[in-house]
Amino acid sequence: MAPRGRDIYQLTQMVQKYVNADVRNSVMTHVQEAMARSQEAIARSRDENVRLERQRRKLERKRLWASRWALAWAIVCVFLVVYVAMAFTGMVGDGPDASMIAGGVAGVAATGALSIRSTRRMVLLKRAGERFDAEHRPAVVAPTRPPLPPKSSAAYEPMQRLGEAEDALAQLVRQLSGTQGTPASVPLESVLEAERAAAEAAQALRAVAAQLAAVELARDHAPPMERAPLVEGVRRLREQLDEGLTGYRGLLAAAGRVVAASTSAGPKQELADATDHLAGLAVALRELSDPS
Repeated sequence: MAPRGRDIYQLTQMVQKYVNADVRNSVMTHVQEAMARSQEAIARSRDENVRLERQRRKLERKRLWASRWALAWAIVCVFLVVYVAMAFTGMVGDGPDASMIAGGVAGVAATGALSIRSTRRMVLLKRAGERFDAEHRPAVVAPTRPPLPPKSSAAYEPMQRLGEAEDALAQLVRQLSGTQGTPASVPLESVLEAERAAAEAAQALRAVAAQLAAVELARDHAPPMERAPLVEGVRRLREQLDEGLTGYRGLLAAAGRVVAASTSAGPKQELADATDHLAGLAVALRELSDPS
């Protein structure tokens, strides 16, 4: 082989070597990425949260399609009613035609039944979704309550009543959320909002109670001539506790009225109003107890 031909051959072999190496690396990279995606898909399919979310979306899709079919059949039914009316008055054809009217009436009956059936299915799917959310909502671990203030403290009685109100509200929330076989009294979002407002208000009330206990301690150890402002501070903080506790118990009463009259629309609005009022009280209490 001529020197020039040998050089060309060696250069060709070198190029093929690097090209084959790049191809192998590219193939291995794609294989590894495919394996990683496959492992991730398997892990996601075994994840309980992913499975529950998939079931929740499936129920939502079914409810959405049921609502679409209900609307579609209702529109067709309305058109057929108009058609029957026009056929009866002679606006369609040469005059009133019994066969046309009978066909239109049959169509109205069929589409009306289908519309009612789709609407009923939509309502049932909506209730099934609410029950599904209530049954699979994450369990909330109740925080450990701090010990009550001393019995001699002005904060003792409000904090004792707050604990009793929290226990009562927890029972009412379980009824509002619905149990297996019993539909929820109100939407789950309203129940969660009420729980959130109640938790924030309880936390703010306990912060005010701790502040009151600290002022009482300062009052008891202050010189007699300097106790008057501290006595006034204790009185003011006790009034704030009573006001906040009244708002908390107002939410408790609204929830009780919803449970007692689940078929009435009035108490449900009262629950929303009580939740908003308690949330506002919690914000005010936090601002008053914030040292900054």
